[in-house]
Amino acid sequence: MFNLRLIGKKIWKQIDHSKKILLHFHPGPDGDCIGSSLAFYHVLKNMGKDVVLIQGDNQVPKNFFSIPGIDKVQSQNIFQIDLEQFDLFIINDSSSIKQITRLGDLKFPKKLNTIVVDHHLSSEKFAKTNLVLPKYPATCQILFDLFQLRKIKITPKIAACLFIGLYTDTGGFKYSNTSYKTLAIASTLTKIYPKFTQLIFDVENNDEPDRLKFISTLLSSIEHHYSDRVAIASISYDQIQALKFSPQTLNNYSEIPNMLKSVVGWDIGMALLEIQPNTVKISLRTRDSKIYDLSKIALATKAGGGHRAAAGATLNQSLDDAKKTILGIIKKQYPKIDK
Repeated sequence: MFNLRLIGKKIWKQIDHSKKILLHFHPGPDGDCIGSSLAFYHVLKNMGKDVVLIQGDNQVPKNFFSIPGIDKVQSQNIFQIDLEQFDLFIINDSSSIKQITRLGDLKFPKKLNTIVVDHHLSSEKFAKTNLVLPKYPATCQILFDLFQLRKIKITPKIAACLFIGLYTDTGGFKYSNTSYKTLAIASTLTKIYPKFTQLIFDVENNDEPDRLKFISTLLSSIEHHYSDRVAIASISYDQIQALKFSPQTLNNYSEIPNMLKSVVGWDIGMALLEIQPNTVKISLRTRDSKIYDLSKIALATKAGGGHRAAAGATLNQSLDDAKKTILGIIKKQYPKIDK
């Protein structure tokens, strides 16, 4: 809490002195990213600030369309706006500059103040001001405490946004980094926004036939390694093109490794997507984060990061080479995994 109070005061001072503020969603936006940036959007608008929130590289997934304020998101990426027009860029739930955009190399204007609010252990703390608290299960939980520091009134809109971030990034309050504080905050938020069950329903029940076909294709590809302790589901670029999966369908694939690690004995579950020739996205999950630290595995690729129980990376390799690379890293990190 010391870091939050110390850095939090600095953040609010910068906000007070800023006239035009930018917010964004990271590539492949998830509930915590969307919830945290929208919550901050509502807070800043209530303070009378001029705020712009952009969607970033990808479209907003349909299952988040019911979150209050989603209609205010501008369909632009970071290269389609003039950063010189802004005093401050608040970067939520992004551990590196690559989590702002993967469309090119991004450089900030010297006069632009930047703030990162993040909970990833692998955070590169690349902003001028960095509030990074890895013990928090979600960026939205950090924001709740940051708002309390300023005695911000939590309106129903803000409560809905913060709740959806908490709910999704804790796996519905199932992940090991969920604490009694998380549940206490969720209780407070749901009292303010009693329609929270509808939010959950919309997030979890917006699949399309194409999405189920995508999931079945990945699940049919499962292979096992290291005495079955590692399970991999993968799909090649050629398969994606042949089956005509849309970018929207490909955006959220983290549920696949979650399915894999749910199987007793499959300690690490992975999904590999070759989204372009020689570009493979990897999502990792483990059922035992006390033994396997996935953040170390992801960081060892030099192209990823995350948490102990959940991490990811993007490798500029063929699908087969990416499999060999990630399996080699796992073996190096945990030599006894196949014993």
